[in-house]
Amino acid sequence: MKTRKLGQMEVSELGAGCMSISANYGPPADKAQAIATIRAAHEKGVTFFDTAEVYGPYTNETLVGEALEPIRNEVLIATKFGFDIEGSGGPNSRPEQIRKVAEASLRRLRTDRIDLFYQHRVDPNVPMEDVAGAVKDLIEEGKVLHFGLSEAGVGNIRRAHAVQPVAAIQTEYSFVERAPERNGVLDLCEELGIGFVPWGPVGMGFLTGDMTPETRFDPATDFRHKFPRFSPENIRANLPILEVVRR
Repeated sequence: MKTRKLGQMEVSELGAGCMSISANYGPPADKAQAIATIRAAHEKGVTFFDTAEVYGPYTNETLVGEALEPIRNEVLIATKFGFDIEGSGGPNSRPEQIRKVAEASLRRLRTDRIDLFYQHRVDPNVPMEDVAGAVKDLIEEGKVLHFGLSEAGVGNIRRAHAVQPVAAIQTEYSFVERAPERNGVLDLCEELGIGFVPWGPVGMGFLTGDMTPETRFDPATDFRHKFPRFSPENIRANLPILEVVRR
């Protein structure tokens, strides 16, 4: 498999987003099957695995850690901080919280370093300079190797990058979500030499061709029920996109 550069990391061109194994796209997968799937991805050449403390919460990191422990030195792991899971559930990127999350993630992932540590969502109550500074401290201690931002705008990316170089930006991007082309994020990544990691590159499943206007999403286990694009009428309207993909 071809590779790409993210900061000082060389990662497989295709990464494995592990969220759906534990949450948000239906019921959690069987543990043995999930571990086998993660290891099979590595056997196919995938070296870049993505998780987050909020997936589960916590259970996805634990699963990824167990699956990758035997091959830890052959892979790169990205995880994320940024939510007050035990409290309000809202954003929390205070420096002390970032450190707390890092220490807990290291334990769950069964590792001594986090290769890429993303802020999961921008916290409007914490200056981006403080966030970047907290991650910079963890990098200097060797607990984190690279800093990333998820769903951040151009202003916050610039502010963070001025304190601690940002290795990667993660944002939804696919044929059905093209916002990074319009909001300046892709242009800024090119300007600053920051890697871009799309989440949802197959349109949260739509571009696989498996959805129809009759597809329904369980509100208890599948967050896609919240997205207008997955209403029956919008699925029907967007089906022509699949014909373009098939060509």
